[in-house]
Amino acid sequence: MTPTLATLGHRTWQFGVGALAAWTLAACTQGAAPPAASSASAASQPSAVSTGSTSRLVFASMLNMGPLNPHLYSPNQMMGQAMVYESLVKYEKDGTVVPWLAESWEISPDGKTYTFKLRPNVKFSDGSAFDAEAVKKNVDAVLANRKRHEWLELINQIERAEVVDAGTVRIVLKSSYYPFLQDMALVRPLRFLAPSSIPANGNTAEGMGAPIGTGPWAVVELKRGEYDLFKRNPHYWGTQPVYDEVMFKVLPDPNSRTLALESGQVDIVYGDGPVTPDAFARFKTMPDRFVAEVSQPLATRVLAINSKRFPTDDLAVRQAMQHVVNKDAIIKNVLYDIEKKADTLFASNVPNANLGLKPFDYNPDEAARLLDAAGWKLAPGEKVRKKDGKPLAVDLCFVGNEGKDKSISEVLQADLGKAGIQVNLVGEEASAKQARERDGTFHLIFNATFGPPYDPHSFVGSMRKPSHADYQAQAGLPMKTEIDQKITQVLLETDPAKRREMWRWILTTLHEQAVYLPLSYKTLISVHNNKRVGNVQFGATNNEVPIELMQPVK
Repeated sequence: MTPTLATLGHRTWQFGVGALAAWTLAACTQGAAPPAASSASAASQPSAVSTGSTSRLVFASMLNMGPLNPHLYSPNQMMGQAMVYESLVKYEKDGTVVPWLAESWEISPDGKTYTFKLRPNVKFSDGSAFDAEAVKKNVDAVLANRKRHEWLELINQIERAEVVDAGTVRIVLKSSYYPFLQDMALVRPLRFLAPSSIPANGNTAEGMGAPIGTGPWAVVELKRGEYDLFKRNPHYWGTQPVYDEVMFKVLPDPNSRTLALESGQVDIVYGDGPVTPDAFARFKTMPDRFVAEVSQPLATRVLAINSKRFPTDDLAVRQAMQHVVNKDAIIKNVLYDIEKKADTLFASNVPNANLGLKPFDYNPDEAARLLDAAGWKLAPGEKVRKKDGKPLAVDLCFVGNEGKDKSISEVLQADLGKAGIQVNLVGEEASAKQARERDGTFHLIFNATFGPPYDPHSFVGSMRKPSHADYQAQAGLPMKTEIDQKITQVLLETDPAKRREMWRWILTTLHEQAVYLPLSYKTLISVHNNKRVGNVQFGATNNEVPIELMQPVK
């Protein structure tokens, strides 16, 4: 039986990857020589240039990349999926969608059929051909698990994929879906796994073979809790990366990542909060050794507030919270001005989001007035307001080893406490936080919009299903059913003017119901050793890192 991630691969991922290393090397390199450093030495000698002549770039990473199933979500990390797998089209920084694995496409007059002409001579990293049949098998595999993807309207709208000829594939939709091409550029779930790794039943949700894609990088070894190692895909159709290998060294604590960078154990940290803001500010004072940079705003950092769970089911409580958080102080003292203040769910430059909504200003007196009027009284000598004998106490949930969110949480606890709102901080592992998002066991929870190309349509579309915190945050709203109906309508509306009015209603309603507390417009940061790494750039989205452009400093 061919080993799969449901059998050998899954067990290896859980308990060690000796078998997976040999198996993946054979699958991905077709007998090419193994890395110059062995698996053991790779863990003990992570440096920009490994033994021999193999150049290696070493990242500090909070988590492993996961088994890298292109059609699934956590624990698969999007950064790793984007390294290995590619899409038919690519989203650019200017918001355009350009050809990628597809050279061109035609759209039927009714907007329901897209015919893609595939780029010729593209191969998977095992040397097998990328063709229309491979596209169809991947689309079929995703549709076989359609319920898991129902948060994403793209998958709901795809009826089928058809092979026209080896170089041409047709995707047929149920309705005219205006963001179709944008969604086809997403990192997941519609990227392409080698057909040899798709199980016989066609459902990759139940397991898959080796993680083999057409991207610039191929998997060498995934060692849980230690590192993930990738090597250059020798069959890549595009410009080959300069580095031979990329290693992600797993360092869960932000302080350990800072120390590893300072000591030279790693070459670069990159992402949302890989080091604390104060550490980033310190790296900026060391230009002789490091380059510390900030990306353009890419998403919105928000708190989702649960409208169904007491006491945040009270609109007055949610509105009061908006008025007592001193965002300017957070930006200055916690984020070191790395991010800019956010007053609405989406920035004004996001499509359909420039609505002139009135922000909730910082006004503790107004917060006190709202709470008093709603019956939340602060008795003399008490620190916590009560109503009908019940305290105004809430849980604030965040990932415990994410230094930025932890620091913000402590400020939020103090700000809300001044208004008589008791905040219990709940810091835990990412998987535990994700479970809370799905089942609604939170009052306030750190959340973020998805950023381009998801915002606003895919992020808002996901609100209809309990896949993220947004559904639970809105579940107690009296107009929740109407919100969901409007979202469905706006995604299928072909008239731009009607779409704009629908977007106005949706975003205005969410703003007025105060189920989101926007904090800042999220940026990515990178810090790299300037004696070892050059040409570090930010990508067009949160999740795709242009590692293939980075190069060793001679």
